[in-house]
Amino acid sequence: MLKQYRPITAGQRHLILTTHDELTRVGEKKRASVKPEKSLLVKKRRTNGRNHHGHITCRHKGGGHKRFYRLIDFKRDKEKVEARVASVEYDPNRTAHIALLNYADGEKRYIIAPQGIKAGDRVITDDEGPFNVGCSMRLKCMPIGSTIHNVEVYPGKGAQLVRSAGLSAQLMARSNGYATLKMPSGEMRLINEDCKATFGSVSNPERNLRVEGKAGRSRWKGIRPTVRGTAMNPVDHPHGGGEGKHNGYLPQTPWAMYTKGFRTRSKRKSNKMIVKDRRK
Repeated sequence: MLKQYRPITAGQRHLILTTHDELTRVGEKKRASVKPEKSLLVKKRRTNGRNHHGHITCRHKGGGHKRFYRLIDFKRDKEKVEARVASVEYDPNRTAHIALLNYADGEKRYIIAPQGIKAGDRVITDDEGPFNVGCSMRLKCMPIGSTIHNVEVYPGKGAQLVRSAGLSAQLMARSNGYATLKMPSGEMRLINEDCKATFGSVSNPERNLRVEGKAGRSRWKGIRPTVRGTAMNPVDHPHGGGEGKHNGYLPQTPWAMYTKGFRTRSKRKSNKMIVKDRRK
């Protein structure tokens, strides 16, 4: 659910945040959040958008609140061992929520939390079922028409597709060792049927309806200000300079690469796995 604040400060005037009602709470009044599992936390070093040479390769990054990285099990390779969902928690490193699984043999792992999962639910990785939300299996064993997320691209490598908040894909067909998936973008794509996926859609679907309300809230997230190219000088941006204001003509990046309508995908990449392009 979304919460719109009654403003008592300027920063709350347009603020709209999610209430996170699906998260597991503790304490007498069920207000405090669950503390993360310490054994699954690692230190997170900041890159601030820089590569191994120290050069900025992704602009507008830097600062932000300190974070620990939660180790997420994207492989779901612990098969035929049932797990109980201990808690659904907030993760500062991603848009989706995460769920802590307590396996029957005592091991604990985090997974991306599907929509509707709650503490006490049972999940398992098994090609024989059940077909419940949060359970994982190979695509060749899933019913046609299933709503899925956390999809592998290569068998055993771990989920790489459909991991952001609110996303889901649909299993449309299977033939010749490949499964046809309808991706969130509308693209129809072939995936090896030995790849694993998880039933359900990703949690926190209202995340894209948030309104941050003030610049400081973006700075807490590590997002720095973005300056318009038309406000710069010609030496700094292709849109810069000129007598008076102008619209920038053909939109370009600071490195004079055309954008908005011009495709930038490498010609060397293969399209043989794409059945239907998302633009058609």
